[in-house]
Amino acid sequence: MVSRELRHAVRRVEAPAAVIDLEAFDANVTALAERAQGLPIRVASKSLRTPVAIDRALAHPAYSGVLAYSLPEALALHARGVRDILVGYPTVDRRSLTQMFAEAGATQNITLMIDCPTHLDIIDSARSEAAAGGTAAGDSAAVDATAGGTAQTVRVCLDIDASYRLGEGVLGSRVHIGARRSPIRDAASAVELAAHVIARPEVKLVGLMSYEGQIAGTADAGATAKQAVVRAMQKRSIAELKVRRRSVIDAVRELADLEFVNGGGTGSFESSVAEGTLTEVAAGSGLFCPGLFDGYTHFQHEPAAYFATPVVRRPGPGWVTVFKGGFIASGVPGPDRVPTIAWPQSLEYAGLEGAGEVQTPLTGPGAEDLRIGDLVWFRHAKAGELAEHFNEFLVVSGSQVVDTWTTYRGQGWVL
Repeated sequence: MVSRELRHAVRRVEAPAAVIDLEAFDANVTALAERAQGLPIRVASKSLRTPVAIDRALAHPAYSGVLAYSLPEALALHARGVRDILVGYPTVDRRSLTQMFAEAGATQNITLMIDCPTHLDIIDSARSEAAAGGTAAGDSAAVDATAGGTAQTVRVCLDIDASYRLGEGVLGSRVHIGARRSPIRDAASAVELAAHVIARPEVKLVGLMSYEGQIAGTADAGATAKQAVVRAMQKRSIAELKVRRRSVIDAVRELADLEFVNGGGTGSFESSVAEGTLTEVAAGSGLFCPGLFDGYTHFQHEPAAYFATPVVRRPGPGWVTVFKGGFIASGVPGPDRVPTIAWPQSLEYAGLEGAGEVQTPLTGPGAEDLRIGDLVWFRHAKAGELAEHFNEFLVVSGSQVVDTWTTYRGQGWVL
């Protein structure tokens, strides 16, 4: 339910508009810190895509470092002063790699993700191009891949697959539940890749990461047979991952002095922390608390990010049409990927139209009380994707707009 104060604060703004409830955001910062039980929280920037929101989380003593989603994003954050950035996905962006070598301090503060030797080859190739004074695209501006005459050491992290495979001993990877990320799954493959890193003196292995999306990113609430299966799967996955992840970590630590072991997500803090193998957890979505988070049983955060869009038509009795609204979330297409109608809650989508690019018809008892120009409030199904549709968030405290937070899009960042 959207509070009366929040609705009052933006009743006269130009809409559609994206809105942050500052008290809810700060409450979520605190709630995640409590759930982390003393483990540092690395801010997952993909789930915010708003520099001031990232800064505000990092200002809390429980938060340390950023989990970025691309190297261009990491470089943009580094340029504005963010340090300790882990890029959560491998990069093949040679231009950005060359830029990393050229930017003072970047190789000391940015850690790259790898899951195969080819990623190391691409890093080495970009280093050579940087040292030669050009980029992969042939830019003429000279850059320097050395510092004080010594080649810069690149920090890397191994991505370890944390998915669950039912009956893996018999079925192999045929029943794979969770994100398809890294081919590195067990201690042997992790040690083999770690040896490739150690064999290259200009690369340093500093961390391991494994994201259990089948737990962190899968809602478990509900009394249906499907949700019962989800809960059973998650219980088995938690037990399997605890053993496998520890074996990987122990094996790699025999070869390298790791600075961090990262895992978890907003939806899996409890099991990730209890596992006892991680030195830090990652979170970002829990700060905005998007619509998909309504489906979890073991935690409840406060909705903090919304968009509001005006009624522009009354096509018939019991119907209104709002402008835009078709901000569909990524993932498997389905009803859970459309925005949640936050106010009035008595509205629902038209079955044959849904949420549209330029108009969204809505029906239900609440439609009769809405006038042309009134705002209908929504929550995006996922967190950071909302920022791709707006240049800024209006930040509300009490019943006043107290600030604006520019998004990556508003910064002109194409990352």
